[in-house]
Amino acid sequence: MARILAIDYGKKRTGLAVTDPLKIIASGLATVDTEQLIWQLKQYFAKETVELILLGHPRKLDGSDNEITPKVEKLFGQLQKLFPDIPVKLIDERFTSKMAFQSMIDSGLKKQDRQNKALIDEISATILLQGYLDGQQS
Repeated sequence: MARILAIDYGKKRTGLAVTDPLKIIASGLATVDTEQLIWQLKQYFAKETVELILLGHPRKLDGSDNEITPKVEKLFGQLQKLFPDIPVKLIDERFTSKMAFQSMIDSGLKKQDRQNKALIDEISATILLQGYLDGQQS
């Protein structure tokens, strides 16, 4: 069965999350160097079937573009070109980083562990994906 993959793009690091094969639960996959993202995706797609890519679309609170939005939109085009058999969907990612940080606090992670930005990126991708899944079940 095919999975759904979510991407929380960042200038330095990018968080990845995937569903289970039944598309019920989102789990963190990895945090990768953004420069290695396409290579990592090719490796993953070679061993797993993915039916949809969700790409976090960063925006300011008022809905306008922020400094990273153009890079994400460029990646959106690259993904469509490189993986034409997998649909790519832009998903509003406002608040996912704050939600990820709060979930780390709520789960009892120590302050030092909460400073791990790679973990925040992976959790952000997981929140993005789980939110999408929850919306599909409504």
